Amino acid sequence: MSKNLNKDILICPICKGDNLLFLENELICTNCNNSNKIENGKYIFTVSKLEDIVDDFDRLKYSIKNHYKLYTFLTNTFSPVFADNYHFKFIKKYCNKKDLTILNLGSGNSDYTEYISNVDMFNYNNVNLVCNIDNLPLKSNSCDIIINIAVLEHVNNPELVVSEIFRVLKKGGIVFSFFPFIQGFHASPYDFSRRTNEGIKYLFKDFNIMEIRIAGGPTSGFLWIFQEFIAIFFSFGIKRLHNVILIILLMLTFPIKFLDLLLRYFPMSENIASGFYYIGKKP
Repeated sequence: MSKNLNKDILICPICKGDNLLFLENELICTNCNNSNKIENGKYIFTVSKLEDIVDDFDRLKYSIKNHYKLYTFLTNTFSPVFADNYHFKFIKKYCNKKDLTILNLGSGNSDYTEYISNVDMFNYNNVNLVCNIDNLPLKSNSCDIIINIAVLEHVNNPELVVSEIFRVLKKGGIVFSFFPFIQGFHASPYDFSRRTNEGIKYLFKDFNIMEIRIAGGPTSGFLWIFQEFIAIFFSFGIKRLHNVILIILLMLTFPIKFLDLLLRYFPMSENIASGFYYIGKKP
């Protein structure tokens, strides 16, 4: 179960004021009269819907995300990316105190621990704050830790999101992020960018680097592209046939990714790594 968000850190996303009136089912900014919903203890500033996802494959993933354990099992098993689940080690080490304000931005329906509050643009069951992560309705210097996993490629301005992360983190606050490098297109509902190791360093240039490491090695990078190539080649331009072939390939070829148990430790694996973890601290 995720942690309910402390309402004292909320601000109006329009005027940035903190004079908020909390009613039973409504949150009103007394400065600009902007009104937003309160629903079952969660604060809703914007809502994206299933209709916003136009790709059939991604609509299927969205539906499965409502069942977190099933979604996690399927992605960890059949995804072409070897999941070393390093974020669980990070969460166990840093996210174990109830007095900390810890956010998971772009959380989906994840349920890591009762100490983390979930933030997403979709109103999943486990989400506590529904908003756009490039305009967080949160006070500056109000958060201790921010987690951001496989989300920044889905926003059209990751620099803006990182600047928001920097703004809301306290001094000494920690950010944990995953950004993909060699991965095929995956909408959910948009997909804009990839980053190299050096690109991630530049994106988080205002932070002090604690650690950068490969997340999903060269086999994961190769396998995703291989599966997509075969699906494209044998689908003859028919999108639904492509998706069917791709699902079959996911089920047949996923064991290959476990070569990354070894290859992710090779120094040059970062050249075609599936992605990178970044951990940084706000000065």
